[in-house]
Amino acid sequence: MILGSSVMLLAACGGEEATDEGDEAEGDQEFTLEELGEYDGQDGNDAYVAVDGVVYDVTDVAEWEGGEHAPAGGLEAGGDHTEEIEEAPHGTDVLEDLPTVGTLEE
Repeated sequence: MILGSSVMLLAACGGEEATDEGDEAEGDQEFTLEELGEYDGQDGNDAYVAVDGVVYDVTDVAEWEGGEHAPAGGLEAGGDHTEEIEEAPHGTDVLEDLPTVGTLEE
């Protein structure tokens, strides 16, 4: 009876066991600066920025619409903006609620 139940359960699940093997969990991806550059918020790409080695997703942040930061201007998604945010009036406080997607390789 136990064997029959196991076979039915496996069949109901599509015959495959659910695993996380090979899948990187959110926040665990490691980026080179070149890879980060692909996330520029242009042509349907997500917009990511790195600060102090942490990569943040700014795709849904209005101030980063289209991959360019407003009102500062001149800042584009897909790069390391550690220096710029340290000099910004808002500082790093704006990062607190942003989703993290990974880290920037050193």
